[in-house]
Amino acid sequence: MSAHTSTLSAVLSPVLTPFNADGSPNSKKLLRQCQWLQSNGVGQAVFGTNSEANSMSAGQKIDVLHELIVGGLNPKNMMPGTGACSVADASMMTRSAVKADCAGVLMLPPFYYKDVADEGLFQYYAEIIEAVGDADLKIYVYNIPQVTKVGLSVPLLERLVKTYPNTVVGIKDSSGDWPYTESVIKALLGTGFRVYAGSEIFLLRALRAGGVGCISAMANVNPKAIADLAAHWQEPTADQSQEALTALRSVYAQYPMIPAMKAAVAHYSKDPEWARVRPPLLALKPSEQSKLIAELEKIGFQMPGL
Repeated sequence: MSAHTSTLSAVLSPVLTPFNADGSPNSKKLLRQCQWLQSNGVGQAVFGTNSEANSMSAGQKIDVLHELIVGGLNPKNMMPGTGACSVADASMMTRSAVKADCAGVLMLPPFYYKDVADEGLFQYYAEIIEAVGDADLKIYVYNIPQVTKVGLSVPLLERLVKTYPNTVVGIKDSSGDWPYTESVIKALLGTGFRVYAGSEIFLLRALRAGGVGCISAMANVNPKAIADLAAHWQEPTADQSQEALTALRSVYAQYPMIPAMKAAVAHYSKDPEWARVRPPLLALKPSEQSKLIAELEKIGFQMPGL
């Protein structure tokens, strides 16, 4: 069986969120950023880790999603993050995303309690699915154990897919653990389960193994090159393209990733307000920002059309 059919692209960006001085999300600037990503062939996983999603309330995220769609963004290219520690918040956000006709939702496990049993995680997802109660719901579970300290085991994924085969349709795996990613692809290959790597570093490996693409932080700043590799992964130049993506990431990786990407957007869009982050994150110091931009310019990096 091939992967579940979906309108989502092979590459999505967990879109950086621009914030106003009072800490509220600026949906007009976010809409422009999403439109730029779309023009470069990249779908929008708004309210992901790099969106500082857990620094926003459920109500703010629901309102922003509505404003993005009213502003003309196509929900069929969107996979908003709707995970939360509480089933009620996750259900409310998920319901609004389904109602808005989004192609899927990206759902973290509940991340406050540690060392929880697979049974508890299964019940969390099951309660949300039953509460939303909509056949159009498509869930991509989100595995990022280095942040949540909660891992999603292969048996748990198999059970979710077996119980909800048309609802639990994929995963974003940000573990950075390739053997785990590969084991998920292999275990669920016959079910249509869609596996997205959580970094473009693994994009080529994921596609060659039977995955569908990546949902990557760097797609915020380097969307076209990542989307191009996904489109041409079977061509002889693919390995070279992969190396170039990995080399660019290593420049950003010298800094805290979210503030660094926001500093780049602030610089290339000529809008210093883009550098703003929410506590507990801190913006790059002016000296760090200057160093980052100098390093990017040295390798000819640009963000055309931003």
